[in-house]
Amino acid sequence: MLGRNAVVLSFLSVGLWMLAGLSAGQHSEPGGGGKGEGSSKTKSGVPLSEPASPPRREEKGEGAKPEADPVSKRLANLEESLGFVESGLTKKVEDLLLFRRLEDVAVVDKVRYTGPPPRVVKNPTGQGAGNPVIIQAYTFLPRKLLSQGKLPLVILVHGGVHGDFNGNNVHVLRELLEQGYAVFAPEYRGSSGYGKDFWQLIDYGGLETEDVFAGRQWMLENHDNIDGNRVGIMGWSHGGMITLMNLFAHPKDYQVGYAGVPVCDLVARMGYKDQAYRDQFSAAYHIGKTAEEDVNEYRRRSPAWNAEKLQTPLLIHTTTNDEDVNVLEVEHLIQALKAADKKFGHKVFQNAPGGHAFNRIDTKLARESRAEVYRFLAKYLNPPNAMK
Repeated sequence: MLGRNAVVLSFLSVGLWMLAGLSAGQHSEPGGGGKGEGSSKTKSGVPLSEPASPPRREEKGEGAKPEADPVSKRLANLEESLGFVESGLTKKVEDLLLFRRLEDVAVVDKVRYTGPPPRVVKNPTGQGAGNPVIIQAYTFLPRKLLSQGKLPLVILVHGGVHGDFNGNNVHVLRELLEQGYAVFAPEYRGSSGYGKDFWQLIDYGGLETEDVFAGRQWMLENHDNIDGNRVGIMGWSHGGMITLMNLFAHPKDYQVGYAGVPVCDLVARMGYKDQAYRDQFSAAYHIGKTAEEDVNEYRRRSPAWNAEKLQTPLLIHTTTNDEDVNVLEVEHLIQALKAADKKFGHKVFQNAPGGHAFNRIDTKLARESRAEVYRFLAKYLNPPNAMK
């Protein structure tokens, strides 16, 4: 399987190279690329492993840009299609590697369950319109502890605008599994690797929250050896935001939460990010309006504007030199929680090496920071092999 995917990816690379040459010959502008929220970026801010967001249409009239010629349009469509194919193949290869890298410590599976119907439906009267969205997810059970009574559960939420759960999480997974946690990692709507239709279901700060919660419910319904009274949730960046929104929406269903460098204020975020980033949110298949056009909708999706809902033990980490989630977002959340007289833990690191990824890398500071996180979780989840 791995060899076949490698061959396909090779042909795909040649096709993209040829496409780049044709595009240059037509003098068309190159499409965007680059990762957001915790990884390298290009000027567009759109992940390299994902197709760029379609450009917003401009009104015709004086000063409007001329429409692209038919050849350029076909090339752009082909480039987008190839991008989705590449993303899907990459996901299959990464899955194989993820299973292999954890087989010594975990029983790993990939499952499917349902979340709420889409928020935006192209044809509301079409066949199947309004059906629940099928979500895929990874389950990890500690191999050595399967017969030792009920296990605590951690919901581990990936980050990134159109991100996905991948091998970058292996060290965190190993640390959690060694402590005796079962782990559930959902690929909520909008995640990469599952095709264009699923990619365009993105609902940042919206129904993705319920996708993750539905995964919590599925895990408890399908695994009798998991303790429903010992469930925590954690994530970084966009995953930290979803962690916060889950705690706010379902305070009685989680015993504890950790949010690392979390996105907290979409209103502020739209102000300091570039136009390509903002366009991903105002796209017709997403929110459909800019923050200027509907500021309350962006507030509704922002943890900092929902802080009064917190009822669950919470720990927050950030750093002043975060190059993705500006520290001002997290400071706003901290101030809002304090104003609402909420009890929570937080630490603002000063210029931590690694910036946005400072406590997810392999430095001494990162390991010490994660150890603090694990000790905090253990107070409420009581894992069999809690970190000292």
